Amino acid sequence: MLDLDRIRRIRLSGNPWFQKAVATFLLVPNYYTPPFVRIRLEGEDRLPDGPVIFAMNHTDRYNYWPLQFALWRRLGRFTAAWVKGKYYEHPLMGLFMELVNSIPTVSRGYIITRDFRGALGRRPTNEEYAAARSWVDGQAARLGGDPIEAPTGELPGEILEQPRSILGREFDPARESYADAVNALFQEMMRRFVELNAEATSLGLDTIIFPQGTRSLRLSRGRIGISQVALAQERTIVPVGCSGCDKLYSGASPWARGGTVTYRFGEPMTHTDLKRFHTAATYEPFTPAAESAHRETFQALADHLMDRIDELVDEPYRFSDDQRSEGVEGSSRFV
Repeated sequence: MLDLDRIRRIRLSGNPWFQKAVATFLLVPNYYTPPFVRIRLEGEDRLPDGPVIFAMNHTDRYNYWPLQFALWRRLGRFTAAWVKGKYYEHPLMGLFMELVNSIPTVSRGYIITRDFRGALGRRPTNEEYAAARSWVDGQAARLGGDPIEAPTGELPGEILEQPRSILGREFDPARESYADAVNALFQEMMRRFVELNAEATSLGLDTIIFPQGTRSLRLSRGRIGISQVALAQERTIVPVGCSGCDKLYSGASPWARGGTVTYRFGEPMTHTDLKRFHTAATYEPFTPAAESAHRETFQALADHLMDRIDELVDEPYRFSDDQRSEGVEGSSRFV
């Protein structure tokens, strides 16, 4: 699982040998033998030399693999990709994710869902998850103000009253509320997450981020995580439209069918280009203070990025009418 100790020990590599091994022994025989996988890169001449954030739509489990493969084989570039914490639940999968330079994303939803699994042996029901998430988010938004009363009739007593380790952080209900414990753990894990993104840049790695936050054939509204990192670390963002990869990887198998996937690169957006989204003061990403003060700015940048991606994908992948995700909902997103 993804806990506090694990995210602290993750190290990235500027020359990721395991990425190259996966490409050589899995993707080469897969892509270069009949029925063949063809990878088209359109607009690659736009890419700057230095490390960038690739902001891309997320259509299937593996739609970053052909991109990573082509970037390495044709351009000599290596990447680190944001992945969900749930992919660290299985020991072998978690090890695989560490070895291929993944940066695990953390969320309050993952912490709540994983803690239910640890304390009760099950995921929260939709009602329990909604109650816990509303309380945790509401308490974070109060920025240290008066505590919100716990939804005691909606959450199991074991969750509220049982002392335990929550993903490596000790929870004592006599000292703090469950909402405060989840928020404190989230802040500790996110500080390391932000450090890993800075390490990727210092190592010369490009970063692949899916602003939608979940898989969906059609584009949906972007989330604000990419904005917080990009603005705080003054990163250059390159929007990427991916079309056709869902036909190669239609299920859970990592072996692609034959076909063509197209990656269209938009114009790079430097920190200076994004001046209208700059905040008046520096901030610590993913803190309640930053999100309270700058959420509108972060969302405006995320919306701008998704509009740019929408221009780069084929019609079947463009925005749905209501911009809602087709991905899974509730606690199923996390574990």
